[in-house]
Amino acid sequence: MDIAQECKSVLENAGINSQSNIDFDVNGEVMSMTLEEITDTYMQASQESQLVFLRALQKAAESDAMGIEQFFEGMGKLLLMTQLSDKFGA
Repeated sequence: MDIAQECKSVLENAGINSQSNIDFDVNGEVMSMTLEEITDTYMQASQESQLVFLRALQKAAESDAMGIEQFFEGMGKLLLMTQLSDKFGA
């Protein structure tokens, strides 16, 4: 099983739909990302980074569903900050 599929399995085992949305407020504008979009973006990184993402997701899943939600909120914020940083050349 590849790393992306393992991430999806962690969500399925926790009873969480990978199509669930998380909303982010970016300068008063609401941006939504699905858990699958967040996962897919991280799966474009190096294999080492993918493994780090998977291990962190597994740890979050060990705590509870709220741990997974907080994990994806944090990962999504990191993605948005990176995108905004790249956009504005910061």
